[in-house]
Amino acid sequence: MAEPTDHLATSQITVESGKEIRPVAAHRPDLLDALDRAYGPVAGSSVAGERPNAPAHGAPIAPAPSAPPAPGAPPAVPPTAANGGLAAEELKDPNLADFLTTLMDRGGSDLHLTTGSPPVIRVNGDLIRLDGYRRLMPVDLQHLLYAILTQKQREVFENNLELDLSYQLPGKARFRVNVFQQRDAMGAVMRLIPFDIKSVEDLGLPSTVKGFTDLRRGMVLVTGVTGSGKSTTLAALVDKINSERPEHIMTVEDPIEFLHRHKESLINQREVGTDTHGFAEALKHVLRQDPDVILVGEMRDLETISTALTAAETGHLVFGTLHTQDAPQSVDRIIDVFPPHQQEQIRVMLAGALSGIVSQQLVPTADGKGRAVAVEVLVATPAVRNLILEGKTHQIYTSMQA
Repeated sequence: MAEPTDHLATSQITVESGKEIRPVAAHRPDLLDALDRAYGPVAGSSVAGERPNAPAHGAPIAPAPSAPPAPGAPPAVPPTAANGGLAAEELKDPNLADFLTTLMDRGGSDLHLTTGSPPVIRVNGDLIRLDGYRRLMPVDLQHLLYAILTQKQREVFENNLELDLSYQLPGKARFRVNVFQQRDAMGAVMRLIPFDIKSVEDLGLPSTVKGFTDLRRGMVLVTGVTGSGKSTTLAALVDKINSERPEHIMTVEDPIEFLHRHKESLINQREVGTDTHGFAEALKHVLRQDPDVILVGEMRDLETISTALTAAETGHLVFGTLHTQDAPQSVDRIIDVFPPHQQEQIRVMLAGALSGIVSQQLVPTADGKGRAVAVEVLVATPAVRNLILEGKTHQIYTSMQA
């Protein structure tokens, strides 16, 4: 082929032939020589004309001369400590089920798949390459990832070059998956979501956090950076309500992570992109579906935040997340989403609706063998509400310490 980095062409050939295609770069004379050896010179052809001394038809084909790798393709992998000391021919072919099983067995949180690298997992915050696997090629990634996508999801990815979804390894675990495009090839990160939902006690959360589940109305925010365990904390809070009292719980998530069963409560989970078009639109309809408790997976735009505040004001218990690091920043983030002429009204709404903020991060355990959650809890006391009304969020820490 004229362009060995044409991943679409190699993928189509792979599908049609059932064989794995590994393009390499070679000089034209070497290609002509290989064609003559394989098929024999054809009279009058440019190949025969350019290679008059080609071997007779049927002659054995000599090994192809070594050539530099195609642009963008990973080089040959020598035996090194990075691949377990194995030569390239000894490295295992990619297998998604094997990758995910290894992730679970080693207590990891995320699987990273990207071109030019063997699979990588994150364990206790550290990235670790999986030994024994060869580097992933673009065609490998397309095969692995397209196998877990529906036709509709493939079309969405091809249009947007981004896709969020959930994936289940039957009988083992669920994963939150983000598929993306990089360097003209697919990549993905898969985060482990255990089937079992840990309790508030198992997570080591303080009793103040547990007490938020006893509320009948208001807004509780769980905040933190990506990977700080927000989804796990929310799942524990929702499960506690689900286990203790008859409520109608509605969740809007992107994608659905933890699967909840009907216990004492009736619980419905809606996934953005599958069950609804977006958070804001879903919330408008959720308010007409007789909910008692509402979980908003991400409060990231004006319309979603506004509708969530309205829900909390009108007698619902609303849980939501923000990618902020502490309580004052969370309050400012909500208010700053709105244009200046609306911010005074939003301060009034937030001061009345907010019940608490749980800001968290994961820190290494004392033995270095795992991570534990560290939390900062803000309870919306009258003093805190007044600070929000007056725009003095920088004084919230003083109130929390009082």
